[in-house]
Amino acid sequence: MHTTSEQSLIGDDPELRRLLKAAKVVAATDVNLLLLGESGTGKEILARSLHRWSPRATGQFVSVRCAGLDEAPDLPALCERGRAHGTLFLDEVSELAPKAQAGLLRCLETLELDRELPSLRVVAATVRELDALVRAGSFRRDLYHRLCVVPLSLPPLRERVGDIGMLAEYFLHQAAVEHGLEAPRLKASSLRQLKRYAWPGNLRELRNLCERLVILLPGVDITPSNLPAEIRGAEAPSGDGLGFRLPAGGVDLEQLEIEAIRQALTMAAGNKSHAARLLGLTRDTLLYRMRKHLIQA
Repeated sequence: MHTTSEQSLIGDDPELRRLLKAAKVVAATDVNLLLLGESGTGKEILARSLHRWSPRATGQFVSVRCAGLDEAPDLPALCERGRAHGTLFLDEVSELAPKAQAGLLRCLETLELDRELPSLRVVAATVRELDALVRAGSFRRDLYHRLCVVPLSLPPLRERVGDIGMLAEYFLHQAAVEHGLEAPRLKASSLRQLKRYAWPGNLRELRNLCERLVILLPGVDITPSNLPAEIRGAEAPSGDGLGFRLPAGGVDLEQLEIEAIRQALTMAAGNKSHAARLLGLTRDTLLYRMRKHLIQA
């Protein structure tokens, strides 16, 4: 049975399934993790789930917003709260000030050297590419390697189109229960429109929309006219719109993906971030698919 927050991680998307399978394996260990993904993809939800799945579930889950953590002296106290076999979650770790980075590193080194102290697991999250910040000199390389023992990348909602209906129904039900109202019902035409939208705010944006529909239209059959203008205006990804028609003899999808990745890398002169944008992927998804197909750049 899923807990309330874990419901946001349900779905049939293969990449999400692989990620969650890996997360449950890693949860049983004490290694530090780095969660990657766009804003709103559920990084804190995954961090809390990792804590619940781990032997540390009875310890504290300490969540810290790094953007407001400017002073290094704050960190020992936070580590102290989480180190009794607990989990310290550092949200937007890329925003740590230089002094705070040094302070966190000292805390981790102290806990590692003193075996008499209870252990601490750190789960860090960021929407930015930490390795790029390391190369730019704005994030400590030694801290990066301590945090990024196991990286896990959450896919954006636009890459989980098949899960949108399931997620929307869950968020509608959740909001209806919370507000004591009858959940509205999505017409098939509305669901199609939701699947056409790019969801720049990811799960958070879909959840907010569903709550708004519950409050404004309880018990109503939701048609496309009830949806926000930006969602109503989303165009269907048709063959004509993409300039591509399926050949009568069909295609080899795996070979097509390999060729698309190679062409994107060539057009981007080997820059993986640029190539990922050309393909409409995150950089981590591109790297995963390159490894899968043994593509070198």
